[in-house]
Amino acid sequence: MRLKLLGLMALFSLLSACSTTEKTPVVEQVKTQPKVEVDLNAQSLYQKALTKRDFDKIQLLYTARDKAIEEQDWQLVITICELLIESDGPDTVRNQLYIALAYTQQQDYHAALRTLESLNAKLTSPMHFYLHQEIYGNIYAAQALPHKAAPYYIRASETANKHQFNANKLNKSLWQVLNQLSIKQLEALNEGSSIQRGWVSLALYTQLYIGDATSLQAAINKWDYAYSNHPASFALPDDMQKIINVEPIRVNKIAVILPSNQSKQKALAQSLKAGVLAASENHPDRELHFIDSALTPEQISEQLTLLNPDFVIGPLLKANIDKLQQAGTLDAYPSMFLNTTPQALQSIDHFAFALNPEHEVTQAVYHFVNQEFKKPLVIAPGNHLGQRLANHFTNQWLEFSENEPQIGFYANKRDVQKMVRELLEVDKSKQRIREISLMFKGQLHDQPRSRRDIDAIYIIADATQTRLLKPSFDVNISPFAKRIPIFASSRSHDIKSDKTDKKDLAGLYFSEIPWMLPLTGTQQTLRSDFDEIWPERSTLEQQLFAMGFDAVQLIPHLRQLQMVPGKTLAGLTGNLTVNQDGDVERQLKWAQYREKQIVTLDIKTEKPTPLFIKNHQQETQEATL
Repeated sequence: MRLKLLGLMALFSLLSACSTTEKTPVVEQVKTQPKVEVDLNAQSLYQKALTKRDFDKIQLLYTARDKAIEEQDWQLVITICELLIESDGPDTVRNQLYIALAYTQQQDYHAALRTLESLNAKLTSPMHFYLHQEIYGNIYAAQALPHKAAPYYIRASETANKHQFNANKLNKSLWQVLNQLSIKQLEALNEGSSIQRGWVSLALYTQLYIGDATSLQAAINKWDYAYSNHPASFALPDDMQKIINVEPIRVNKIAVILPSNQSKQKALAQSLKAGVLAASENHPDRELHFIDSALTPEQISEQLTLLNPDFVIGPLLKANIDKLQQAGTLDAYPSMFLNTTPQALQSIDHFAFALNPEHEVTQAVYHFVNQEFKKPLVIAPGNHLGQRLANHFTNQWLEFSENEPQIGFYANKRDVQKMVRELLEVDKSKQRIREISLMFKGQLHDQPRSRRDIDAIYIIADATQTRLLKPSFDVNISPFAKRIPIFASSRSHDIKSDKTDKKDLAGLYFSEIPWMLPLTGTQQTLRSDFDEIWPERSTLEQQLFAMGFDAVQLIPHLRQLQMVPGKTLAGLTGNLTVNQDGDVERQLKWAQYREKQIVTLDIKTEKPTPLFIKNHQQETQEATL
């Protein structure tokens, strides 16, 4: 239920920002309709207009149009606006803008962009420009691109402020996207007009001081003095008060629901437990209580009733999460499930934290698109996980490119060399060499050629398989061809294997959680302590230790992170954020094998612009040449 409610609220705020239910100036409304007509719904007004002629018809159509926008009957809005345009009604540009608005609300973004771009040279009034920029912002916001939406919304806000338009819904949409930006993105926008600086500085204060009510209130008072009568002031009495009042979840007593030491998941549970304990080490007054996840929901409920914990962590397995969700066992407790949940989260204080491999595959796609790679090659095992992640890569990639990636699956270690040669078409090159050699006598100087269209390689494989794949690509890519960068997921990285062999992986880029990379400061001390106590832990067990540690570290920040989506928490498993659905999302780090060491890279992965928007932008540029 919470997912549906929050989803509908977000969708409404993002996509209905241009509704004219606000009393913005409407130049074509000549006179007020009689009350009997105004009380009719949009469809009835439209049908009545069709019975009229000339001026009376046009006037009723405008009333029906505004009523249809109010009722969010977007198909009727399009029908009426098209009829008004055909009838040469006043302000054709505004009717076309309302058509673009309706397309946006129907999620037909292609049609909305075509309409907006056809109007670029026809915006003859401030209201035209205001609506034009706002609808553009809505489209980018709907694509989860707040950094692209913000400049459009800001320009619309500047126009509304200058010409005193009522822009309540625009203000809410702009405030929402600014709260999704990181501090670095906000700082890059903190320039320009006083309207722009006022919006951005208020969003910066929110991120910098959330959780510190005294400092935040002082910053708001300073802002209010510097930006009196600013359009962002709407947020001060309500939204900002909510942020000021948000209280961290108390963590004096934590219940952790994990498999017992007698279960098959004993090693996994112990690793998670060790992470939870390590994160609580500096809190001697904190109580930790561990509950066996194999117990029935009724038994777990009894234990929770006796404990009355401030927060519950777990369970780990989806089956155990499902049974507790169905029984409503955790409904009364703030909780964090340690996996993706089979059902939607029902409580505003329920969260889900999973080491989801799709997160890093998506991150790889974003990086490839931002690097302007055109034809990536994806290598994965032919098992269920390999196919799932390769399919996820393809689906994500096709949002940004019209070229399908090349996918290669291997069955086993023996299959690797053959598969690499076939994918790079080296075998075809060798066959051509043999055919030519039969045509000529004497010694031929030959060198097999690999295909030239592949410009990036992404390996989804474990450490052993990666140590076979990387050298196979190295020897089969033509020495005179441009070197193809090779990337891998975190599955390719294994600390134990690195101790004895790194040379075959030289040059390989890979994504990884910070805990598995060279660390500094307090994290380095924690790493040293871990290696001393548990020197033989597997990669998965180390990842789960980091997950348990981050789960505890997240608790006081969960509400704040969800309220301000652009805010992040640096964790052992990545930079952590919380989306509106309560899911913890991770951004991993990039690293590279260089000679005999691993170097962490400062690569920021930002969601690229979808293909359909880029195509529209290119078409517009070509049309202006």
